[in-house]
Amino acid sequence: MAAARLTPNGVAAALAGDTNLKPVVQIVELRGVNVNGAGVARSDRFRAVVSDGASTSPALFAAQLSDLARSGVLRHSGIVQLVDYVINDVGPRRIIVILNLEVLVSECEIIGNPKMLSETGFPDPNPSRVEQFNGAPQYGLMAVNSSNTTTRPIDNVSVFQRSMAGNSSNIATRPSDKIPVFQPTVQPSYCPAPNYKNHGTIMKNEAPARIIPISALNPYQGRWAIKARVTAKGDIRRYHNAKGDGKVFSFDLLDSDGGEIRVTCFNALLDRFYEVVEVGKVYVVSRGNLRPAQKNYNHLNNEWEILLENGSTVDLCPDEDGSIPSQRFDFRPINVIEDAQNNAILDIIGVVTSVNPGTTIQRKNGMETQKRTMNLKDMSGRSVEVTMWGEFCNREGSQLQEMVECGVFPVLAVKAGKVNDFSGKSVGTISSTQLFINPDFAEAHSLRQWFDSGGRDASTPSISRDITPAASRNEVRKTVTQIKDESLGMGDRPDWVTVKATVIFFKSDSFCYTACPNMIGDRQCNKKVTKGSTGNWCCDRCDKEFDDCDYRYLLQLQIQDHSGTTWATAFQEAGQELLGCSARELYALKERDDPRFGDAMLDCLFQDYLLRLKVKEETYGDERRVKITVAKVERVDPSGESKYLLDLISRSSALY
Repeated sequence: MAAARLTPNGVAAALAGDTNLKPVVQIVELRGVNVNGAGVARSDRFRAVVSDGASTSPALFAAQLSDLARSGVLRHSGIVQLVDYVINDVGPRRIIVILNLEVLVSECEIIGNPKMLSETGFPDPNPSRVEQFNGAPQYGLMAVNSSNTTTRPIDNVSVFQRSMAGNSSNIATRPSDKIPVFQPTVQPSYCPAPNYKNHGTIMKNEAPARIIPISALNPYQGRWAIKARVTAKGDIRRYHNAKGDGKVFSFDLLDSDGGEIRVTCFNALLDRFYEVVEVGKVYVVSRGNLRPAQKNYNHLNNEWEILLENGSTVDLCPDEDGSIPSQRFDFRPINVIEDAQNNAILDIIGVVTSVNPGTTIQRKNGMETQKRTMNLKDMSGRSVEVTMWGEFCNREGSQLQEMVECGVFPVLAVKAGKVNDFSGKSVGTISSTQLFINPDFAEAHSLRQWFDSGGRDASTPSISRDITPAASRNEVRKTVTQIKDESLGMGDRPDWVTVKATVIFFKSDSFCYTACPNMIGDRQCNKKVTKGSTGNWCCDRCDKEFDDCDYRYLLQLQIQDHSGTTWATAFQEAGQELLGCSARELYALKERDDPRFGDAMLDCLFQDYLLRLKVKEETYGDERRVKITVAKVERVDPSGESKYLLDLISRSSALY
């Protein structure tokens, strides 16, 4: 019979605070913890109970060790050596958070008769305990003589080959004994951790928090600290909810192990930390609340994010060794973006081949913003349209346009771009996006060499709209007659189609409506307002009066193609794209009987457009009818339309 020699009193020593000790322990219990509601087979984290043969302690495996448990490398009754770990207080008890380990024996019988420390008593570090550890032999395997129950050291046997795959066939044995032997890393003699020397009784949280990797963070830790570089800092955003008005900002951290996490601050904490945090600098962050990451807004590869609290600290730390990179990228080739899901967040890098002038558009919330588009190409043989919004247009956008106009085609790295699949695939900026012009790293240098060596003239079809036939693959072209004949819009969800048509008529007497100008958070109310007896505009939704109102398009128009005619409705953005000016400006022209009002209406008639239509059946009173709404308006580009038709002919010919 063979028994493994575990580290005597190793559990108690570890819990006493000596994280330099590398105890050999046995896993006597192992189970999954479904942090995000995943199934048992895909547990997010794993808990365990570890034993030194006499005492046991609860333990939690860091996220990076979860795959070892899922694959069966870590098993119940296996023997491991704790290489790196931290101790956390959870209520009245302490647990061991295991960051790194080495599997010594994949599976064997339970050793000893271990009991929880609450049953055996928690041993304080003292000289007698130190002597016990100093006098302990090197930890190996002992052979047990079943005839006289005496033990003897095993000698002249092969060393146990440690196997992370947990394959028992890798155990080297001597034919006479058939006993597996392993030699773990030499254990240091146990002594009280330096922070606890000569302190007597330790008050809770007296010792400073130990810096741990971002990947080891979990909500079960009492105290922690991370050292990381700020890679991105968001703007201050203001909001309004049932609790009142508030403000929030967030910043992203990257540590030397490549772990990333987002940190968020609200209200008073924003005032405290906003000016402290600077992009590119290194900080030690401690004491915060870990909560599940909101994946709709947080694209980082981490299941958690940090919410700073009153006791949190963010301290500037000198970057002495430069071990923390300034940024982390996961570049995707442009040809891969074509199959990416809508709204996916990813990194791309390419050479800027063209930049369009910036334009001003009005968002759905009534606010105006800047928009600028450009094209990137890379070595995958494809190109993509990148849309810059807001400050990106005036900052990086203006610089890129000047460079391209001067014949310089810069390399651009896009960190955290958002995929859009409207009429082809494109990439747009969001609040957390970062743009790097001619960055100094290997991918950029390789791309520059490829472009200068012939890539400039290489054919790179675009995966974006209206540039090549590739754009047509992601849109559904229909005729006006097909909308009715195919009963579009009659299902549970609306149908989205693109129609090439001509606008032949407007209802000019009611082209806009008076809208509420009140801002609710970062959105405009936009409900219809009426003029009261006091001369002010009244909004029933906001229950307020205003001196002035806004004007928003509500165009009723008739469109026609070769198959027939139909009525459609165009709201604010689509109306502005059709008429080329805001509803307020056009309303002022009409009030002054300015002839330019009629000219604006006539200029867009009998022009060819690509109209993106939303088709949905709605109920008006007791009558159900199909409503067609214009979501997007684009002038027909003869070159792009010709390519679409040629591609359509080519694909049709291939069927015969």
